[in-house]
Formats: sequence, structure tokens, C-alpha cells
Amino acid sequence: MLEAVASLLPKPSAEIERIRAVFEAQRANRWNLSRSTPAERIARLRKLREAIIQRRAQLAEAIHQDFRKPAVEVELTEIHPTLEELNHTVKHLKGWMKPKRVATPLTLKGASSHVRYEAKGVVLILSPWNYPFQLLVAPLIAAIAAGNAVMFKPSEKTPHTSRFLAQLARDVFPENEVAAFEGGADVAEALLQHPFDHFFFTGNPNIGRKVMAAATKYLSSVTLELGGKSPVIIDESANLVATAEALAWGKFVNAGQTCVAPDYIYVPASKQQAFLEAFKAVLTRFYGTTEAERQASPDFARVVDPAAWKRLKEVLDRTVAAGARVEAGGTADGPSRYISPTVLSGVTKAMPIMEGEIFGPVLPVLTYERREEVYAHINEGGKPLALYVFAQDSKVVEEVLQHTTSGGVVVNNVLIHVANPNLPFGGVGMSGLGNYHGHYGFKTFSHERAVMVQWMKSLASVFFPPYRGKTQEWASRATRMLE
Repeated sequence: MLEAVASLLPKPSAEIERIRAVFEAQRANRWNLSRSTPAERIARLRKLREAIIQRRAQLAEAIHQDFRKPAVEVELTEIHPTLEELNHTVKHLKGWMKPKRVATPLTLKGASSHVRYEAKGVVLILSPWNYPFQLLVAPLIAAIAAGNAVMFKPSEKTPHTSRFLAQLARDVFPENEVAAFEGGADVAEALLQHPFDHFFFTGNPNIGRKVMAAATKYLSSVTLELGGKSPVIIDESANLVATAEALAWGKFVNAGQTCVAPDYIYVPASKQQAFLEAFKAVLTRFYGTTEAERQASPDFARVVDPAAWKRLKEVLDRTVAAGARVEAGGTADGPSRYISPTVLSGVTKAMPIMEGEIFGPVLPVLTYERREEVYAHINEGGKPLALYVFAQDSKVVEEVLQHTTSGGVVVNNVLIHVANPNLPFGGVGMSGLGNYHGHYGFKTFSHERAVMVQWMKSLASVFFPPYRGKTQEWASRATRMLE
């Protein structure tokens, strides 16, 4: 099936030539789009919304063909949050687009000041495979709302979804507004050669550096949504059953291939056994009692490709060889790209599973005696995209927030901050640069232009040369009084 889809993809040379032509067409059209009214932008977004709603079954089938993602997960993690983002943007866009009046200092009396939000121009969106629909369309919504022309490339690792997205773009937008480009690294490299006004990338830090280098060449702005090892801290006061349910869902949805998935857990040593028992009970309820039942479960996705499966299998084997214990799971089947929901105990921070982001259905559990040792471990690594705290003690929560940093934080749950369009979503340091969602996405794809209008003679004229005399002396004293 993958071979059949691949045969439909444009030939690299033709697609690269098309990139040049579309870029020029979008650049010629960018001023028309940037001057568009709220009503015109909302009409584009509503047209996109209707197309998504009409094709949701097609989308679910495409993603299922790519890595057997369950239809309910597609609805909950791909379609629903995207439609929520669309609805939120349509509702608030008119207000976002209005110039924002700001105060003017007394020394500049006679002038008024405001900020205008202008489209950046022609923007590029490079999206990943793990949430192939939501992580492309969410920034696309923001870019359209801000009045930009958009060129985007979905991941070649999910060819059925890539084909769906390309067709969706063709059916909803003319190419001089929004255009999709399918293909591999050669197409991405060709796109990066063009002087886009903004580069938006979601993926791993190695490719993120290449995107940033391309943006630097043109002094363009850039948003990088990367990842990292998102930690979980379980406090003594946590409800272990509720904690286990949230973590089992958040870790194993999408087969663990989530940029904000809980990457590893720190649990008090005295609570480890109780937590593991609660967690294993949840796994049985979610996916079945036996390994055979779990492998046959229609509710568990697959690893995206053989290379990713091999990487996960190797790091799992090396970690077990280093002394970790398999509390649940550990089964791996190469032909079906299956790795069972796996929980490891006896893990130390020196083991292979702790070296980099796992990005798969393997959950290491570490123990601690004092929270200070947890903070030290988290802070000596790269700043994570997300951090999760489970505690009923609000003082503990505040202490964690004071002693750590991360792109986002959720207390007593996981992942859900991504679905709130009123919160900025983005990383810090190695987990990303910039943010989006809701108003934050609109601002990411906009230039905030400062405008000051002089309506009457400016008081600043008293400072014009020559710099001497009574007027200058009085003006100097007056400004000092206002400091």
C-alpha cells in the first residue's frame, strides 16, 4: 500500500520547480492577503472547517493506514482540537486584528500611539508525522488568520495523511494562498532555499537547527517546536490511582509518539510498589490482560516505521541488560512495528533509556528520597517541552514550579494544556523557540508594527537645538520631575 501511495507522489525535480513558481505567485499575492478584512479571513477559515468536517472519516482512515492509529484517538487528538482551534480563531479574529491603542508619555503629549498587526508575508510550515494533521493545520489556521500566504510540507513518513492534506489544500485554497508540497528531504531542502518571511517547524532539534540556519540566511523570524524528555514528579500526597490512569493514557496514546508525552517518572521510593500495582491494573483495563490481548487491541497504535521500531527495541534491550526490570510489556514484533505498552522499574539516570527522548511506548520509573535530587536531574538536562506534577499539596506544586523550567506544566494530569487555545504552546531552550495556539499563534505569524501619530505641535520641540537658554533649562527640569 505504501508503495502505491509513493508512486502517486510528484517526481522530485517537478516538485522543486513547482516550489519556485508557487513561491513567486504567493509573493505577488501577499499584499492582497495582508490587506484582507476579518470577514474575508474568517470566510477562508470556515471553508477549511467545512472541508475537515466533511472528510473526517477519510482522515481517520488515512492516519490508520499510516500507523494504525485508532479512530477515536484521531477524533480526540487530531480532529477535535483542530476544530476547537478553528472555532476559537473565528470567534476572536476580528478583535485580534484591531489596532491596539497604547499609552503615550506626558513628555510626548500631542501624539497618540497604537500597535498594528500586519501579516509577515509568505510563510513556510514544515510538519511532523506523529500528529500529522493537527500539528500542520493548527499553525496553518494561525497563519491564515494573520493574513499570510502559506507553503507547507507534511512528513513523508505518513504518506496517506500527506496525500489527504495535499488534496485538502487544493480543494479549499488557490495555490497563491495556500500550497502543499509532498516528498522527502530533497523537497524540504528546496523549500528552505527560499526567502520566506517566517519559518515554522515542528520536529527534532537536529532538523530544527537546519531550519534556523536557513532562516538566519534571510534574517527571517522562526518558530521551532521541538521536544525533549518531559518529566513526571509524583509527590507523596498524590492520588496514585488517578495518577496511574492519567499517565497510562498520556504515555501510550499514539503509541507514545507524542512530543509532550510523559518521558520518565520520579516517584517516592516508599510509593513505588503501590504506584506500579495501580499502573499495571490500569494497563489491564485499557489494553487487555495478556500480551496477546494487548497486541490484538484496536485501541493501540503502531510505531511509525521500521527504523523507529528498531531504535526503540535496541534501547529497550540495552536498558534491560543494564539492570532495569520489565514490570509490564516488553514484547516487540518487527513485521507489525509493535512494541507493547512497557513499564520499567529499577531505572537509573545513567541507563540508555534516559539518554534521549524515548518517543515510544516505554515508560521508565525512577525513585527518589528528596525532591532536590529530582530538580537537580531535571535541570542538568535540556529544558523540557512539558513537565507534569501529581500532588494534592499546593505548596509542593509551587515548589516544583519555583525549582524547574519547561515549556508548559500540567498539575494532576498530562497533555491537556495542548488543547487549550487560551494558553501559549511552545518550548524553551532545546525544546523550542516561540509559541502558538489561539491569540499567540496569530501574533506568531504577525508583525507588531508600532505607529505614533503627531496630532498637534510636539512638546519635544523645546529640546530642539540650540541646547541653551531658559526654555531648555525649564524643559530639562520638567523632564527630571517626571522621571
